[in-house]
Parts: sequence; C-alpha cells; structure tokens
Amino acid sequence: MNDTAVERLRAGEKIVGTMVRMVRNPSIASIAKFGGLDFIMLDMEHGSYTIENAEDIAKVARSSGVGVFARVPELARSYVSRLMDAGIEGIMVPMVNNADDAAKLVSWARYAPIGNRGLGSNGGLTDYQGMGKDAVEFMTSQNRKTLTIAQIETFEAIENIDAIASTEGIDVLLVGPNDLSISLGVPGKLFDPLVQDAIEKVCEAAERHHKVFSIHSGDALLDLWKDRMQMVMNSIDIDVIGQGFASIAKKYK
Repeated sequence: MNDTAVERLRAGEKIVGTMVRMVRNPSIASIAKFGGLDFIMLDMEHGSYTIENAEDIAKVARSSGVGVFARVPELARSYVSRLMDAGIEGIMVPMVNNADDAAKLVSWARYAPIGNRGLGSNGGLTDYQGMGKDAVEFMTSQNRKTLTIAQIETFEAIENIDAIASTEGIDVLLVGPNDLSISLGVPGKLFDPLVQDAIEKVCEAAERHHKVFSIHSGDALLDLWKDRMQMVMNSIDIDVIGQGFASIAKKYK
C-alpha cells in the first residue's frame, strides 16, 4: 500500500481533503478516495458523530488508503486518546489558545517520550492486529504516523502563536477563519485586513518553527494562501452534496 496521508505530509508532499460533518455511512471514505482526496476530517465539534461512528469510518478509510482525521468537540483526553485508539490518524482541537493547550494536546496524542498517551495497541490504530513489535519501536512508529493539529481561531491564539508553534509534538497550525473573524471583531469578514494580518502571523510562525500551515475554508480564501499551504482542507460534505444537487436542478429546471 502507498504511504499514508500523514507519511506523505511528513515527506513534504501536499495533501488535500475536506471536512465531513453529516454523512455517517463509512463508504464516504471510499468515495473520497475515488474522488482523489488524500484525507477526510470528521467534524465532531459541530457534527453529531460518536466515537463508534468515527471508528466505523476509520476502518473503511484505512483499508481504502485515505487519511482519516477528526476535530474533537473540546480539548479532553477522553476524546483525543480514545479516537486515536479507534484508528483516527490525526486529531484537531478547536480553539487552541496558548502553549498550555498545545502541550495538553501533545500529551494525550503522543506516546512517550514526547507525550503521555496510554498504550492500548489492540484496536483500530493497529487494524486490530496488535503491536507486533516491542513497545518502544511501536510508540516511535505511531508518533510518526499520526498528526496533532492545533486550530487557530482566536485573538488569544494569535497573541500566543509562537508559543503554540514552538511546542514539541505539534504538527499543524490550521486557521479557522470564521471564528477568528468573530474574535477579531469583524464577524464573517474573512478578507478584512485584521483577519488577513492574523493569518499571515500564523503562516509565518509555522514557517519559523517548521510546522505545517493550513486553513479550512472555501475557494476564495484558499486561493489567496494555497501556495503557502502544505495541507489544504476545502468545504464540507453538506456543501459539496448541496452544490451537486443545485447543479442538477439548475441544468434541468
């Protein structure tokens, strides 16, 4: 099997994916792969997925060769560690505001010596085949094969961006532009200079500290920043399906 999305990202390749908020059928992973996407991100913050739903989708994603990541509802060990044990390959935490938040994410998502993730190897993370090797080798390998993604979407996070970016074990700084615009006092105005300047600060911090820079947005904003992004996340399943339906209606009505 080809390298995973995480491994390709670590090798310097660009990966492209979308957010999945509504579709619970695990076949969504196969469809994403067929469509040429590198990963899907399950939205457990604004969507209604359970850990069981996530594990079912992860099984199909892993067998199909498409990356499977999840945005958790909040910064909590019970979400971070359990989802990774279920086979989720990358965890994104919303509203990571400071170095303490970043350190907690790393602690729960990374095995020693980087973090303090508990070792439970027989499950989705090993495709139910167990460790198959000594513990140190397994933990080192898993740390390379998984991602920690800090979502940057508040004024406080921008103020602390270098501290967040310099946290060992954080892989990706991903801007959430909608909440960022609200926090900056210009709700919904994604192209306001305040928002664009904040995004630039995140991008520069990622470059300084050798982290991956990313944004989750639509085409207009992504087109401005895509050349500086190694990880692109465009749209959500609701919009993709809705736009497809609309195109049929427009053509034939």
